[in-house]
Amino acid sequence: MSVSPTAAKSLSVSIRGLAQSYGALQVLKELDLDIPDGEFLVLLGPSGCGKSTLLNCIAGLLEPTNGQVFIKGKNVTWEEPSKRGIGMVFQSYALYPQMTVERNMSFGLRVSGMNKVEIEQRVKRASEILQLEPLLQRKPMQLSGGQRQRVAIGRALVRDVDVFLFDEPLSNLDAKLRAELRVEIKRLHQRLGNTMIYVTHDQIEAMTLADRIAVMKGGTIQQLADPMTIYSKPINRYVAGFIGSPSMNFIKATLGGTIKAPTVEVSGQKLDVSDYAFAGMAPIGSAIEFGARPEHINILRGKDTKAKGVFDAVVELVEPMGSDTLVWLELGKQKISIRVESSQIMRPGEHVGVQFRVKQASLFDAQSGERL
Repeated sequence: MSVSPTAAKSLSVSIRGLAQSYGALQVLKELDLDIPDGEFLVLLGPSGCGKSTLLNCIAGLLEPTNGQVFIKGKNVTWEEPSKRGIGMVFQSYALYPQMTVERNMSFGLRVSGMNKVEIEQRVKRASEILQLEPLLQRKPMQLSGGQRQRVAIGRALVRDVDVFLFDEPLSNLDAKLRAELRVEIKRLHQRLGNTMIYVTHDQIEAMTLADRIAVMKGGTIQQLADPMTIYSKPINRYVAGFIGSPSMNFIKATLGGTIKAPTVEVSGQKLDVSDYAFAGMAPIGSAIEFGARPEHINILRGKDTKAKGVFDAVVELVEPMGSDTLVWLELGKQKISIRVESSQIMRPGEHVGVQFRVKQASLFDAQSGERL
């Protein structure tokens, strides 16, 4: 199999029929994936979904059971990692403790026999981009976790490659450092314009960094789209539940009305969903799940609770979070969470009205989990 000349010019990485098995265990299942030049693609999913295995196959650290990997139009499936034109940043910093920052960054170039002047220029450029200039003569033990990870990124950066691979690089850092490094990595991508493939289980990292996100499960890509599409129109219940913090509310319901005027029956009440953009219609009377994100539900009080399409609910738990408040309610026999402004004071046991923003909701088939 080959990549067409036209595709080769626009695609940075192309994967065809990639599979990886360990005996009877199939980790990757015949994956196809095209990554354009300059894209920041995030592979997102829980542990064991195959995201790191896919990255390692692209890097050449694993030989796939089946399929092929192309980088810049060249079939590199059986090439050594050093010949693939990639730079890789690992979860562990993997720095040489006896070497200075400068020596750690230049080590690979020195081993390859590059001339001294070129090495110095590359290290200088990378250290300026990553703001490592004052740290070049320090050793890893004299650096913070965030500084060590920047050195690890710098070591990949000096290679001057087309594709950078990141394998959960921020997992070992605390929350504050993760947030800071996220910003730095995004700035780095904007400045360099190189293709970057980034593995994480953290959906916040995925949403903030990615041009596109590939949500993975069981060795397959469930959905591949830009962050807002995945957030607002998840292709199935799995993707909907994985993206968002806290997770989307899933409420058991029944599809009613007619095809032209559909309704959803929730807790004995009918909700008009004619404004909902159906991707595919289930038979009237089907069991479905009504999905609503906590920020897409309104809490009403007083006379507003008597309005049409408003459901009665009881406040169960209140979690103040500073900028906003997460309120847990009981709607019928189901628990839901709603995000409200911190100025709204809620009390456990209080009866309130709940109003769903139907245009921003998601409906899923109860059996298949696919988006309706």
